[in-house]
Amino acid sequence: MFWVGEGNSAVKVTDVVRNLSTLGGAKWDVHLVARGMKAQGRAVLEMTIGEPDQPMSPELAPALTQALAAGRTSYSNGRGEPALLAALAQRYTQRRGRPFSTQQFLCFPGTQTALYALMRGLVQSGDEVILFDPYYATYEGVIVSAGADIVRVPLDAEHGFCLDLEALKRAITPRTRAVLVNAPHNPTGAVLSDAEAWALGELAVEHGLWLICDEVYEDLIFEGATSASPLNFSQFADHCLACASISKSNAAPGLRSGWAVGPAEVMDALLPLAETMLFGNQPFIADATALALQGDGATAQSLRTSYQQRAKRVCALLDGEAGLRVNPPQAGMFVLVDVRATGLDGYDFAMKLLHDQEVAVMPGTSFGEVTRGWIRLSLTVPDQRIDEACRRIVAFARSQIQTPA
Repeated sequence: MFWVGEGNSAVKVTDVVRNLSTLGGAKWDVHLVARGMKAQGRAVLEMTIGEPDQPMSPELAPALTQALAAGRTSYSNGRGEPALLAALAQRYTQRRGRPFSTQQFLCFPGTQTALYALMRGLVQSGDEVILFDPYYATYEGVIVSAGADIVRVPLDAEHGFCLDLEALKRAITPRTRAVLVNAPHNPTGAVLSDAEAWALGELAVEHGLWLICDEVYEDLIFEGATSASPLNFSQFADHCLACASISKSNAAPGLRSGWAVGPAEVMDALLPLAETMLFGNQPFIADATALALQGDGATAQSLRTSYQQRAKRVCALLDGEAGLRVNPPQAGMFVLVDVRATGLDGYDFAMKLLHDQEVAVMPGTSFGEVTRGWIRLSLTVPDQRIDEACRRIVAFARSQIQTPA
């Protein structure tokens, strides 16, 4: 136990709470400052979080209304509503090319909760979890909350942030229990090839590891690119788990509807944990989610097209300007921009850009050490705002280069 605060306001907290103190909302402090400025009436161009600017899938609102009218507001169960579990089993069987049963799923309110449950249930104090750097901002927190130690494997920006298998092999120790894989990747937009997914599976089997895969951007792979999953291969089925949601694919992050998938015996073992955390999510949201999973994917297709076009727009407007360098994504809703030529790290660039130009972006420092000199731009704003934001970013970058150190 540890004391936090001072004097009469000091309280005792656990080491988990202390260790998470800089791994939660602090990652988004530039975004929070921007929201505060907007609340004061400032016309901030916000390109921080991955919140789709398109309406959610049109079938969802009627489905939610119908389910509410039908009284679908009672308690659920710890695993998930039958219709949603059936839709998930059908979806994964079709996409992965091997059979999945309803016993291989647990339903959660969003990918974040699913990922927390997987990590909390599969690793513990003294274990190591390998994390590729850069990484999504909450990954450190879910690993630390399980008591495990983080081992970071850097991804090389010069090679498009692709998986470095040799570096991964060198990072594995007798304490390694899991590898956290994010593909398609946030913040880089990188994808996994079949060969890379297979190699990950082979390493997991060889060393007795869990592969815990965050695949929430699976439906946002750009035209001309493909992304494989270790979950595709039956040979590695006993070592692979994944989580996802409808937040990105159906433009419905506020519904908080996600799931975890893996071996049935693992899901059975994790069920008491899920019940302890939540004891089921909302039946009316589960009904709408099942419908979304069985839909034609039109919303995801529209989002894919929009994000790919916007990514090209950012590349055209920023790459090579004022020393800026853009990493072209292959999926997702973000673009990384190298700002090191300005002499600033990602955090200082983002905060100064916000106050000087009223453009809000995420600092690369929120995503690890590799992107310390980078910023992340969200593609979830209209084209004209992207154009104006890029104009201001270039102007700011030029002002920094021209300012003597």
